[in-house]
Amino acid sequence: MTAGTEARRASGVASVMHVRCPEAVPEEVYRQVLEQLSELSPVVQALPPTAALVELKGALRYHGTDARRLGEVLRIRTISRLGVDVRVGVGPTITVAATASGQVAAPGGVLAVTPEQVTDWLGPLPVEALHGIGPRQAAALRDYGVHCVGLLASVPPATVQRVLGGRAGRLAADRARGIDPRPVAPRALPASARVQRSFTQHTLDGAAVRAALLDLVVELGHRLRRRGQAARGLTLTLRFAGGTSWERTRRLPAASAHDEDLRITAYRLIDAAGLQRGRLTGIALRAEDLVDAGQVAEQISLDGAREARLVAEEVSDRIRDKFGPDAIGPAALLGKAS
Repeated sequence: MTAGTEARRASGVASVMHVRCPEAVPEEVYRQVLEQLSELSPVVQALPPTAALVELKGALRYHGTDARRLGEVLRIRTISRLGVDVRVGVGPTITVAATASGQVAAPGGVLAVTPEQVTDWLGPLPVEALHGIGPRQAAALRDYGVHCVGLLASVPPATVQRVLGGRAGRLAADRARGIDPRPVAPRALPASARVQRSFTQHTLDGAAVRAALLDLVVELGHRLRRRGQAARGLTLTLRFAGGTSWERTRRLPAASAHDEDLRITAYRLIDAAGLQRGRLTGIALRAEDLVDAGQVAEQISLDGAREARLVAEEVSDRIRDKFGPDAIGPAALLGKAS
């Protein structure tokens, strides 16, 4: 049995995507990249601080396209929506996908390796390029005369174990052959979600501040609904000229991800700040104590106006998902702010 055949038997036809963000990406932007990934597949494994894995087996059928195309769609979305380019590797296993993303030159690109290509593609790579091989392991292999992945794959596993140690040698020998049965393991949903705005000029304008807060409410609500989460609390942070800040948290009457509920609580928070003559440089809104939206009981409402707003909210979500977050403004959902 050839190494390529072993790899195909071990991995089947499932495709795995490994995504690398820029090294200095802020945590909030990294979270937003994870949200873009969740739009492609429900099985996403965060690898903080800058990487992630995506299981594409079901996503390929759902989207009716190939893995390379999904990687290109991801890049377009992260660049256009977040201003961040990513390096994307696709392969039949985690090791192959992560090795592929490591071979993509910065700032970004997509490299897809099919199961049939694994052996020929891995073979010429230097041993240190194989995902999971550290500098000391690579040095030990080179001292033994193994300088590329193809040679590592040809060395008997027992010999690799003597060079690198039992478990490390066994893993290295398997992964050099493209064998890696590990599944993508989705991480728990984040415990909070944060959105923020900075003002190019210090602002005293209450209307401008409330408009920015309304934008944040709509952005935060859309993000929570995409995640399938609801917030039990909101935290408002105000940054002032001179470096000082103000922060307060308020509980919602009931867990919610609806813009109207978030807006009411957010406005109560900013009313409590008593801004008056404060010169603001930035504003942030964070959803706290998040829960699975499926666990939140939706109360039957006799308020026809509210029901109409919730229907409009669903339509707006579909428009934003299809055309981007800036396709429509918050006024379409909430009407004139009170």
